[in-house]
Amino acid sequence: MLTDDALVKKVATREGIDEKLVSEGLAKGEIVIPYNLKRPRKIEPVGIGKGLKTKVNANIGTSPSIAEIEREHEKLAAAIEAGADTVMDLSTGGDIDAVRRMVIAESSLPVGTVPIYQAACDSPRLKKSFLELSVDEIFASIRKHLVDGVDFLTLHTGITRAGIERLRNRKRLAGIVSRGGSMMVQWMIYNKAENPLASHFDRLLDLTAEFGACLSLGDGLRPGALADASDRPQIQELLIIGEQVDRARARGVQAMVEGPGHVPLDQIEMNVKLEKEICHGAPFYVLGPLVTDVAPGYDHIVSAIGGALAGMYGTDFLCYVTPSEHLGLPDAEDVRLGTIVSRIAAHAADIAKFPARARKWDEEVSRLREQFKWDDMIKKSLDPSEARRRFDRYPKEAEDVCTMCGEFCAIKRSKEALSG
Repeated sequence: MLTDDALVKKVATREGIDEKLVSEGLAKGEIVIPYNLKRPRKIEPVGIGKGLKTKVNANIGTSPSIAEIEREHEKLAAAIEAGADTVMDLSTGGDIDAVRRMVIAESSLPVGTVPIYQAACDSPRLKKSFLELSVDEIFASIRKHLVDGVDFLTLHTGITRAGIERLRNRKRLAGIVSRGGSMMVQWMIYNKAENPLASHFDRLLDLTAEFGACLSLGDGLRPGALADASDRPQIQELLIIGEQVDRARARGVQAMVEGPGHVPLDQIEMNVKLEKEICHGAPFYVLGPLVTDVAPGYDHIVSAIGGALAGMYGTDFLCYVTPSEHLGLPDAEDVRLGTIVSRIAAHAADIAKFPARARKWDEEVSRLREQFKWDDMIKKSLDPSEARRRFDRYPKEAEDVCTMCGEFCAIKRSKEALSG
């Protein structure tokens, strides 16, 4: 288990809480600090879990269709500038080793990856398909990422052959939407063997412990449509992951749990509470969740609605969704917008979870607005550049009003009336 006192102190300072709370959360497995102790660049640690602010992850990475390292550099810079807490490199095209190493070298944030993508991209070099890779070759990809300095690894350990049969009987609307999950299913069916990440879970723990990194136990059967939410395959996988969380804790390995996905509003609370119960309080990391399937192009907003509720009910970590979700590879502006919107959801959740701590920011901004201190208000806002752009769009008729109300400003008029 990670016990670096300096990391604990930095996390506690950043959160504004007592170090003891962070240490106790780490010891129980209710808090994780993704930080590869052998990473080449020192970064500011980030705590994720019980009693801490809701965190936001930004995904970047190439695809087989678009694989330009400079584009990924721009996306990384956009995520950092927009205030993401972590980034994940999900590259699947081009020189993915170069992209990953660039991200680790340039990122001031913890970095996560999905090593199974590496195994698939390396398989042609071995003159094999991904399905023909041995267990040792799959684990070699995991080690490669840890040696490079990756802080947390998404690995789909909970999907098993029994889960495949349950999925066949279920006949989902959207099937499997997790890339890593679908790859492991294909490997199991082709090799007529169990998921090597599950059957060799102790080996995975040994490897992760060597570097002090964090396991992010991936939901390979997460729902990709509202019709598939909270079904038996999803819950069965969660039960297996819950057992793996216990095994990780027994070995002193940090672990968090990934969750859905596409979930109706009325099922979000149940999904969060179920994960917290089955996984004994392990930090919960959700994609969205997206609360409707009908809004391609606006899925960053759809996910923020679900993320705010999920965070309020106890989710610890939100994976952003960009406007390009379901449509194509995001660009730097998509990354920026997805990060900002997810941060809004995270902060809204924190206002509900920790009102005394979280609302100080809101009250400060409101006070500046009430005093017509526009410049100070904009500087204190969540996205100052966008606030400034909109404020300066039209000329003002007076310094103490904006162009929404002008002379009919309610705050100005009420002040004048009440001061008489």
